[in-house]
Amino acid sequence: MYIELPEKVKEIISVIEGAGYEAYAVGGCVRDSILGRVPDDWDIATSAKPDKIKELFRRTVDTGIKHGTVTVLMDKEGFEVTTYRIDGEYEDSRHPKDVTFTSDIAEDLKRRDFTVNAMAYNDSRGLIDIFCGIEDIDKKIIRCVGKPKDRFSEDALRMMRAVRFSAQLGYSIEGRTKTAIGEMAGNLRNISAERIQTELLKLLLSPHPDYLRICYEVGITKVILPEFDRCMETQQKNPHHIYSVGEHTLHSIQAVEADKVLRLAMLFHDIGKPETKKRDCFGTDHFYSHGSVGASIAKAVLRRLKFDNDTINKVSKLVLYHDYDIHMSSAGIRRAIYRIGEDIFPYIFAVKRADALAQSEYKREEKLRTLEELERIYAQVLEAKECVSLRMLAVTGKDLIEDGMTPGKELGEVLKQLLEVVLEEPKLNTKEELLKYARMIKS
Repeated sequence: MYIELPEKVKEIISVIEGAGYEAYAVGGCVRDSILGRVPDDWDIATSAKPDKIKELFRRTVDTGIKHGTVTVLMDKEGFEVTTYRIDGEYEDSRHPKDVTFTSDIAEDLKRRDFTVNAMAYNDSRGLIDIFCGIEDIDKKIIRCVGKPKDRFSEDALRMMRAVRFSAQLGYSIEGRTKTAIGEMAGNLRNISAERIQTELLKLLLSPHPDYLRICYEVGITKVILPEFDRCMETQQKNPHHIYSVGEHTLHSIQAVEADKVLRLAMLFHDIGKPETKKRDCFGTDHFYSHGSVGASIAKAVLRRLKFDNDTINKVSKLVLYHDYDIHMSSAGIRRAIYRIGEDIFPYIFAVKRADALAQSEYKREEKLRTLEELERIYAQVLEAKECVSLRMLAVTGKDLIEDGMTPGKELGEVLKQLLEVVLEEPKLNTKEELLKYARMIKS
């Protein structure tokens, strides 16, 4: 098998081989090349020790020298070059206590997580595939190298990585590997929230975000996202729905584009339903105020998973307003923009559309037509640059003070009343008209 290596990778391998050592492109870059994908980065494994790599290359950075990794800088690009190693005992379900360098590529590949990631390649020896990674690619399966329990004992995060790789590649998880995840998922409690967040996001942004279902089946979400388990176990007896809350959530995530805020918004949009479920005398389920309850839950979970404040604010607002009824008019759109926020509002149509597509067919076409019409009106409001916020008002607090109004709380209230006037009738957004209204309000 031939893999087209980038010229800089070839040069690094050539320099190392010229000094009498082995070097290979290894891991995910080999896997992606076999799959016809463009690798995000290229990692190199070598029999040369870190100090030798630093001798051979003029510009290097000690990025992980304790574990054998030196970054070689070629122009403005960095390539991680790591000495073949055997990992010592793992003490934190994540990192080895120490490593032993080796000159045997097979020993290095043994410590890797999955067979599809345990292949090495260079132009002189071709593909090194001692754990049948090519065969597993052909079978479309994710399988641990060696004994799954050993791999997951070394690094508990590999359990999430197994699901994430299956979601990214559309592969199934091999039986023994999946069974071991089910037995060891509790070890994810030892993994930092930041690491959990990274893997969860990669899964959600994959072509198969609904593979989060696997995380539920094997007990991963019971540890990292128990709120989702409650959704999976909450049925919806309602003409608008055909799935449990959790299954509806999974279908809605699939129905929206692979954007971080949108995928997270769909994950959490109905997270408040288990808390708010009520069944009426006719046997129909209702979930009143699930948006506001869900927004609070989403905010708490996102903080727990160490998301940034901007993401937390956007996602929780979308959860709060995902069910908001926008009046079918220009004034209705303007009021909705003001209430929801100019930065958040463009997301709302995608959220509502994904929500509708994951429901039953009851009134689905009507819901989608309504969304199309609201988007059309929204486009008109944008094109006309109509006022939808205090910053777009034709008058400011300074203007009102210069017109004789006393600074203070009352001034802010007057500005809000003027905005209400303009939201209803945008043609009145002139300094002359608004000062006239302000004098009337003041009197």
